[in-house]
Amino acid sequence: MSPYQGLYDKDLDKNAANHQPLSPLTFLERSATVYPDQTAVIHGNLSYSYSQFYQRCRRLASALERHGVKKGETVAIIAPNVPAMLEAHYGVPMAGAVLNTINTRLDAANIGFILDHGEAKVFLVDPEFAEVASQALALAEGDPLVVDIDDAQFGSDRRAGTVGYEAFISGGDQEYAWRLPDDEWDAIALNYTSGTTGNPKGVVFHHRGAYLLAMGNVVTASMKQHPVYLWTLPMFHCNGWCFTWSLSVVAGTHVCLRRIDTKRIYEACAETGVTHMCGAPIIMGLLVNATAEERQELSDRITFFTAAAPPPAATLQAMDNAGFDVIHVYGLTETYGPAVVNAWRDEWDALPADERAAIKARQGVRYPVLEDLSVRDPETMDVVPQDGETIGEVMFRGNVVMKGYLKNPSASAECFSGGWFHSGDLGVWHPDGYIQLKDRSKDIIISGGENISSIEVEDTLYRHPSVLEAAVVARSDDKWGETPCAFVFLRADAGDVTQQDIIDYCRDNLAHFKCPRTVVFTELPKTSTGKVQKFKLRERAEAL
Repeated sequence: MSPYQGLYDKDLDKNAANHQPLSPLTFLERSATVYPDQTAVIHGNLSYSYSQFYQRCRRLASALERHGVKKGETVAIIAPNVPAMLEAHYGVPMAGAVLNTINTRLDAANIGFILDHGEAKVFLVDPEFAEVASQALALAEGDPLVVDIDDAQFGSDRRAGTVGYEAFISGGDQEYAWRLPDDEWDAIALNYTSGTTGNPKGVVFHHRGAYLLAMGNVVTASMKQHPVYLWTLPMFHCNGWCFTWSLSVVAGTHVCLRRIDTKRIYEACAETGVTHMCGAPIIMGLLVNATAEERQELSDRITFFTAAAPPPAATLQAMDNAGFDVIHVYGLTETYGPAVVNAWRDEWDALPADERAAIKARQGVRYPVLEDLSVRDPETMDVVPQDGETIGEVMFRGNVVMKGYLKNPSASAECFSGGWFHSGDLGVWHPDGYIQLKDRSKDIIISGGENISSIEVEDTLYRHPSVLEAAVVARSDDKWGETPCAFVFLRADAGDVTQQDIIDYCRDNLAHFKCPRTVVFTELPKTSTGKVQKFKLRERAEAL
């Protein structure tokens, strides 16, 4: 044994002075102390300073504790992007509890399942969702305290419970002495996956991961002090990709937006000086297709994070022309939201437009706070060659990967097999280290023994001047096994476009075996976060 073995471990132990658990709760405490008068939240005519925001969060934490909520118990909330939702992101974990933000698009049965599965002790309900919440509570076995959120902007007295939010927190102490978690591995949030193939799975976040991903957002978005963030991304979606906590790092302003409305988005940007926002491609579509009446001149450029499918080149150009700098990110609920970014290199600016577009279509490289990203054969766990062609499964490893699935050890073990988190996304690794998705494993189309990437076909369709949105799925075929079936939503000014026009365009731009054999003109079904529901399209394709 080396005589120096353990040299730096002897008498150098962790103690309260040199080791504290990481938690995003400290971000708010610091901003409230350093910038007490800085505007933290804007909601219509309502605004809170950081000192007021911090006090309200502490009141909520105190009220929860007084109601009997204990460490590690769950507090659920169903609400749009309103101040109470932000306060819950701090107040609930300040009480040692775990925040469960519920998707506002779910039906009563799913909400009831989530309330029971997460064992919610308190349920915060916005009046807009009082009816579905009441139905869910009737179906659920549990009996949580129901607190009705007050919001004058909704203009309704609908109620699901017997106590109002303002009355509830008024009984709390604004000087409540909250504590950091005993362990940064303690749970901070519970987020449920969509559950399109069965009951949703509960993804558990820990304080350490939330702290790091929040910091990663600040670095990736190049956020300076006091940014202004417009909430067009649902806060229930991966805790708003952790931007709910990121803004407190730099004492930024949260501009709440109850409903997604193109005119209101532009008004908010112009009135409050928005610097950052996030959203699915559907939000970009609203922005670039805004009418002259809806659009407003922006005083400065806005950084826009987008995920899901790679933005088409035409959309990227239109966003740039409208004053938005798009950053393409990628991640999953299990990675706290975005953990991969298409980090742009200056030398790429000089490339031809088609080459720039091809690079922008890549998902990119790992976030600064993600330890490792890889593309591997899921069977052998061997790394695929970085040739931009060999397909493997995208895998993650690091501190911004979930604790696991609540009450589902078999699913947790399966997704962590081999020491990596298996995303279920198939992609390639380019020689420069950037990954590019080719499909979900379930979305690859196998036609005549050849693999067809639905994303590649969709990219081609998006370049058609008459196509606003497109999605491609497999359709069973007696001869080929499967063939691509395209669902296309045309622009308002598209004119007379036929199925053959679309097929011919694809044949001019793709290998013929990759081209759709069937084209359906329709609106695309989407989730609440703007993702196309391909399972519904597959059902329609099989019924044709």
